[in-house]
Amino acid sequence: MTEQQGTETSRQAGASQQTVAIIGALEEEVNLIARSLHDVKHMEASRRAGLDVVSGKLHKADGSDIRVVATVGGMGTVNAAATTQHLIDMYRPGAVIFSGIAGNLNPSLHINDVVLGGTLRYLDSDMRLIGQFAPKTEEFHSDGHLLDVADRALSQMDITHIVGIIASGDYFVDTPEKTQQVVRETGADAVEMEGAAVAHVAARNEVPSLVIRALSDNADTDYEVFKEFDISEYADTAARLVIRILTQL
Repeated sequence: MTEQQGTETSRQAGASQQTVAIIGALEEEVNLIARSLHDVKHMEASRRAGLDVVSGKLHKADGSDIRVVATVGGMGTVNAAATTQHLIDMYRPGAVIFSGIAGNLNPSLHINDVVLGGTLRYLDSDMRLIGQFAPKTEEFHSDGHLLDVADRALSQMDITHIVGIIASGDYFVDTPEKTQQVVRETGADAVEMEGAAVAHVAARNEVPSLVIRALSDNADTDYEVFKEFDISEYADTAARLVIRILTQL
């Protein structure tokens, strides 16, 4: 580690209470957040981890600033877990927020509604084994205070939302058979590929976390078709919520 990197890391550790880490799986999920920051820098130390981390400040409702580090972590639980651990180690955030899109599994919800991850469960992991290790739990939960702030912000934005169950796994759910299996095994309201891993790593590090998912489809679209979709509207819904939350922390 160079002297400059050591100084940077020390400064970051000292700012833990004022720093929030934001992760998205795709560029569309992070771009709006990055554009909302001022005093923006791209953190060279994170490029070795394969990440383009943007650091900047956001004005809060009380007139103070909050420091934000935001990055695209990539799709899948391993990418999400590695990104979360890197951000916690390097920037010592007081909270981690995952923002993005998900497939809808709840017939009472509609496209562009939001599910807050009150509970997060893995699709394809035997938690009887994994749960034997820290933080010794078979499911994970977003932080209660962050959920309260997000719930108020969504109500202010007049966005239909629930605090629900989100299922995460390393495969794309795109058929009726798969959706029925996910609902049967997890009781989930939404399905995606990262949230449980983010909450898992955050819990292991005793860092509060929040998972936010705007619903982009009904988990019934083949991936080859889905990847051609313009998801910016739904990603922006989640990102606008993150910005609102940050201003109210």
